[in-house]
Amino acid sequence: MIRTLIIDDELHARDEMEALLTETGKVEILGTCSNAIDALKLINRLKPEVLFLDIEMPVINGFELLNMINPGIMPHVVFVTAYDHYSLKAFEEKTLDYLLKPVDKARLAKTITKLQRTIVENRHPTYETEAIERIPCLLGNRIKLISLADVEFIFTEPAGVHIATSHGEYFTEVTLKVLEERTPLLRCHKQYLINLDSIDEIILMEAGLAKIRTLSAKMVPVSRRYLKTIKKKLLL
Repeated sequence: MIRTLIIDDELHARDEMEALLTETGKVEILGTCSNAIDALKLINRLKPEVLFLDIEMPVINGFELLNMINPGIMPHVVFVTAYDHYSLKAFEEKTLDYLLKPVDKARLAKTITKLQRTIVENRHPTYETEAIERIPCLLGNRIKLISLADVEFIFTEPAGVHIATSHGEYFTEVTLKVLEERTPLLRCHKQYLINLDSIDEIILMEAGLAKIRTLSAKMVPVSRRYLKTIKKKLLL
């Protein structure tokens, strides 16, 4: 059984895809999601083998979602779209396959066969991704997009990843590893990333350690391992 997640902002489309996949008898549906944030949460937790992913979704579209997934758990992706002009881009992004809405059963059967072959061959998906310019954060029943310019630092704790700005903190499902790789933010500690533009001063301490005071007077730890890199970036 292929462990699968369905992501589409339209309830009817999710239900239809779930019914079609169930009918094949070859797919285990781990869940369905109406937006990218809920999807990212389930991807991080359940690690599905395949996403059936709508491209055109509000706030964060399908391509943007791929930018936010940790490469180590990247599923195979089948784009599902009503817009034919996206199909070429899907292949350019090296996704496994695409389906046009309304989904044809025979076409879906070919996709399932391709998925089975790919998974048996243990081919790990690698998709071209772009830099993250705004970080999606969950705020009640809303998705708030935080511009990188507003970020002072980012830190992780057992409860998850938090974005610290001068006016508050926000929770995100994007991992620290992805944010380090796909933003200009710099690691200063195993649990922290810092925006160099937010640094007010660096306080040097014993044993090669340091602290950063941000422009809003927050304190961020700097480990010995990363202090040299930060000083070099700041031409110190």
